[in-house]
Amino acid sequence: MSNQDTHSGAVAAATADRYGRRDEAVLQALVTAGAFVALADGRVESVERHELVRYIHQQEFVPTIAQHEIAKAFDDRVRQLEERDGAELIAKTFRPLAGLSLASVVVRTAERVAAADRQIRSAELLALKLIRLFLQTLPNQEPRMRTPML
Repeated sequence: MSNQDTHSGAVAAATADRYGRRDEAVLQALVTAGAFVALADGRVESVERHELVRYIHQQEFVPTIAQHEIAKAFDDRVRQLEERDGAELIAKTFRPLAGLSLASVVVRTAERVAAADRQIRSAELLALKLIRLFLQTLPNQEPRMRTPML
């Protein structure tokens, strides 16, 4: 194998890894938004889960991730949001996309989940407003603690 082949393989692997990490971050934001909206009215309906998975897959927002993995990520996020206060988890998940054009994809996905059962309830509207607010106001990096000068 030539050095060029080795270099090309390494570049391809690094590129695939970079896209895989990007897709994972986007997926986590999408399923978080979907789970938050689905839970807003007190229950997650199968039609909401199905719409989220179908929409993400159809739009190819995360092309390196299979449909069953999208569904599992959604189910996991629903459980996480049910088990604890979700504000910190939501902020942490949305922070990398805050202020970026991908933020609109997160909002559109959440809107699809809210409308999946053909009724958008007031709690779902509030969840959508909160998602927009998070994505508009969060800095895209975590704040750093300053150490006092001694």
